[in-house]
Amino acid sequence: MRSNLFITILIFFLPFILFNSSEAARRVLVGGWTKITNVSDPKVVEIGKFAVDQHNKEAKASLKFSKVVSGERQVVAGMNYNLTITAANGSVENNYVVVVWDKPWVKNFRRLTSFKGPI
Repeated sequence: MRSNLFITILIFFLPFILFNSSEAARRVLVGGWTKITNVSDPKVVEIGKFAVDQHNKEAKASLKFSKVVSGERQVVAGMNYNLTITAANGSVENNYVVVVWDKPWVKNFRRLTSFKGPI
């Protein structure tokens, strides 16, 4: 009888236990990189465009942003975005790896910290 009660309680609470552990696994850890699953998200695209615009200013280049291919985010004092993007140099498209530090709560605080490529 006692084991039947234990099994009934376990069956009842198991979904709650599994749900809570999977939620914890999806939380972003401070300092840890988390994959960006939707690279078409307007915020992610905005970050990619910013990286190309800023690179063009700094390097006196004329790349044209095409798309975000993949990326990760890292919670810091703000958010780091590590993106692989595609940009065109004339008629040739190449991939580049960019890192942008963004603090959305601070007006006009967005920094291009790395721009590598073509890769």
